[in-house]
Amino acid sequence: MPLFKRNPFGHILFLKKMIIRIFGVISHGRYRKFNNLQIEGSEILRNLPDKNVLFISNHQTYFADVAAMFHVFNAALKGRDDSIKNVGYIWNPKLNIYFVAAGETMKSGILPKLFAYAGSVSIDRTWRSAGKNVNRQVKNSDISNIQKAIKDGWVITFPQGTTTPFKPIRRGTAHIIKTCKPVVVPIVIDGFRRSFDKKGLSIKKRNVLQSMVIKEPLDIDYDNETVAEIVTKIEYAIEQHPSFLKVLTVDQIEQLTKEEEELNKQREFWS
Repeated sequence: MPLFKRNPFGHILFLKKMIIRIFGVISHGRYRKFNNLQIEGSEILRNLPDKNVLFISNHQTYFADVAAMFHVFNAALKGRDDSIKNVGYIWNPKLNIYFVAAGETMKSGILPKLFAYAGSVSIDRTWRSAGKNVNRQVKNSDISNIQKAIKDGWVITFPQGTTTPFKPIRRGTAHIIKTCKPVVVPIVIDGFRRSFDKKGLSIKKRNVLQSMVIKEPLDIDYDNETVAEIVTKIEYAIEQHPSFLKVLTVDQIEQLTKEEEELNKQREFWS
């Protein structure tokens, strides 16, 4: 690879590789030491094309979710089965992995700016800005950049656009799917909200069960399914449809908490 070869966004691939390596080594222990990430479906990743793939997922922290996916994707492509054991897989990472993120988040400090160089497709949210609700038009350049990223490789997006669970799916994701016709792979994550702070930079609690389930690609009729039908399909695929929301009694919450504590004790022993 030429030293100064760039991707479609003008990022020097050598610098991108070094950033992914450094942050990969630093963050590895967050999923293998302080907490143990449980993975399902890594074999699905090895059967995907190199380009035109869109990953849709629920969202729990700003950065820890994406970092975990970078680990899982690269580990799977290097032959790991549902494991990120031995961080050597990050030495030669897949460089055409991107993630869609709010521009204001990716400009909020030195670390986010470095994360952005690792693969962010930054967009201006149409419904939220600086902690306030807004209502503005979608920027054509944002749509164009997402399309450019999908055409070049794998793109991770969080179609709810927020870390708050069971919020509505943004219709823009369905429009992108109908336009680009990518392979759409659902991912369901859990445990990140309990183990990290909201930004996903600080460890809030150790020995929490973290999980990532990679599902088979969705069967989508790009030409005939409506945006509303695709939105509903996304809701079910990432388990954010209202039917997944259960109202629990206080006793049930206490019981689940006890069961999770017992599982965490066992997990600590197994590790």
